[in-house]
Amino acid sequence: MKNYIITAVCILIAGLGAFFFYNKSEPEIKNALPSGENLICFGDSLTYGTGAPEGMDYPSRLSEKLSTPVINAGIPGDTTATALNRLEQDVLSRSPKIVFITLGGNDLKNGISKKTAFANLKIIVEKIQAEGALVVIGGISIPFWGKGFGEAYDILAKETGAVLIPNIFDGIINNPKLMSDSIHPNAQGYEIMAEMFYKAVKPFI
Repeated sequence: MKNYIITAVCILIAGLGAFFFYNKSEPEIKNALPSGENLICFGDSLTYGTGAPEGMDYPSRLSEKLSTPVINAGIPGDTTATALNRLEQDVLSRSPKIVFITLGGNDLKNGISKKTAFANLKIIVEKIQAEGALVVIGGISIPFWGKGFGEAYDILAKETGAVLIPNIFDGIINNPKLMSDSIHPNAQGYEIMAEMFYKAVKPFI
């Protein structure tokens, strides 16, 4: 009886250990060895570079850091829905290898529900991944009025295996020296953003 109890306790401990290890382990990155040809930045005004002089947007600075061309497929005002509508033309038809995404901020600003925004974003991510490309998401986490978007980016990344930068505004949005207005970085801010994307993608290039 004593040996039975000891055995049962050992099995329980092992099971709990496996449970906690599994839940703390990092999710597997999908397409960590991507196919395709082009690096594409896909998104809204944060991708386009609103607030910075020409050539100082984050895709341009990222291109310099990677020493390779990067396509800027950013359109100011884009929501996840409008981005989804142009996904084929601006991303999928261009043989994507790595796609950097900044989307969701306009959904939040325009009062679009988190459920709708992230349903669209999941479709976007999975369609890109179906082409064999690696996806890197620049998330947004804003206290008080973020409506849970920050957590939703984390869930999306875990579900899809995308690389996630939890908050692309980290250290930028509350610093007037790095912002051109209340929501757009200036050239210095975009440089920091480019560095975040560079560090996130560096293990995969």
